[in-house]
Amino acid sequence: MPGVSFLLPIWFDLAAVFLFALTGVWAATRRGYDVVGAFVLAFVTGVGGGLLRDGIFLQEVPLVIRDGRYLYAVLAALAIGGLAQRLADRFTRLLAYVDAAAIGVYAVYGANKSLVAGATPEAAVLVGLCNAVGGGLLRDVIVRDEPLLLKPGQLYFLATLVGCISFVVMSHHYGWEVESAAWLSIGVTVLLRLLAIQFNWTTTAFGWRQRP
Repeated sequence: MPGVSFLLPIWFDLAAVFLFALTGVWAATRRGYDVVGAFVLAFVTGVGGGLLRDGIFLQEVPLVIRDGRYLYAVLAALAIGGLAQRLADRFTRLLAYVDAAAIGVYAVYGANKSLVAGATPEAAVLVGLCNAVGGGLLRDVIVRDEPLLLKPGQLYFLATLVGCISFVVMSHHYGWEVESAAWLSIGVTVLLRLLAIQFNWTTTAFGWRQRP
């Protein structure tokens, strides 16, 4: 069976960190946080998924500690997010669109890095999912919101899952060129998420309960 030996360029990871950090900045500005609070929320949201991926699943020193460009990506998001705050407030769906792009990139990079490290395809999908949703989960916990991941709503986790599986199948099973598989899988994730937003495709509560 074909395998994956090529690690995607690091700018995929940096782009995801920047995009997620941007959502953290906008979440902070909407709550009236000062610059320190905005930076903390941007940092946690931006690098949280990568810390889970590297530190817990792959058992290595996280890239954010080894490469200063991750901090610069967060700082760039802090500056741009602050300048574009009015734009984000005006276009209420902008945060959701940026988040959609972020989960697509992070999911693919996490799955790819896991496959290169020798993980099974199933484990790579799991790591990619945690990489994609970890930062947003930490963001919601810090601001004391019920995590979007845990409640019924527009397709979020499922869109990420489809993107992860698509990448693993194309790159690992069928031996597609890694960057081509990555771009296509990112596109699938973003498209599903945007369609869910546009047409309000939602999940329902788990289990059966009698209606009152």
